[in-house]
Amino acid sequence: MSIPDEKIHPVATGRAAETVAKHQEPQELVFYAGWFCPYVQRSWIALEEKGIPYQYKEVNPYKKEKHFLEINPKGLVPAIEYKGKALYESLVLCEFFEDAFPAHTLHLLPQDPLERAYARLWIDFISKSVVPSVQRLIQAQDANKQREALEDSVKALRTVAAQVKGPWFLGTQFSLVDVVLAPWIVRDYIITEHRGYTREAVGADWKEYAARLENRDSVLATQSDKEHYAEIYQRYLRDEAMSEVAKAIRAGRPLP
Repeated sequence: MSIPDEKIHPVATGRAAETVAKHQEPQELVFYAGWFCPYVQRSWIALEEKGIPYQYKEVNPYKKEKHFLEINPKGLVPAIEYKGKALYESLVLCEFFEDAFPAHTLHLLPQDPLERAYARLWIDFISKSVVPSVQRLIQAQDANKQREALEDSVKALRTVAAQVKGPWFLGTQFSLVDVVLAPWIVRDYIITEHRGYTREAVGADWKEYAARLENRDSVLATQSDKEHYAEIYQRYLRDEAMSEVAKAIRAGRPLP
């Protein structure tokens, strides 16, 4: 079952709406987004952190226009158009922003090759261990499966927490590791309210780190009002969502 169009708020709200309003003028880089998507927020945070000029375009996930499907045949956000070329996949986009706009405001990956590779190792761990375990926890219906998924999620987050070296994951430098974590940290109220998760269970240092991350300006600037996420996540909590992520979790496949 897909979410009926009328039950999804059509556009960003709150701080995110203010950010969208600042990015309506045509630009060389066009950012195709869905305001509610955590993968979109990853790339959006990167754009904001680096101060890259971009034009924001909202994509209706249930009425995808022909032009958007030509950009990304998968029909998934985020995606971009830049200099006549199309790109998609959130982590690919984040690295592209780093490579294509090296002089903009902030480096999201270290300049030292070893440190850069170290950051990528943890980005990979977050993508393959943290995000899937949290998603399984959200969708789990059976009490035993919820308990197992909660244990897996806390274990994965403790593994990450043990590597946090300062105010940010790499120390003093806010990086792409922080970016890829942020959308799931700001949404962890869902598993707190419905699945028994607490940040304290991961650790006191994690609780402080998560609070810093969710209050970073680029993270706040790409968030909509909390109440508009409710209908979307209720579908996941009932395991009725028909997104590619939800289907992958049900089938035991890697996330798309």
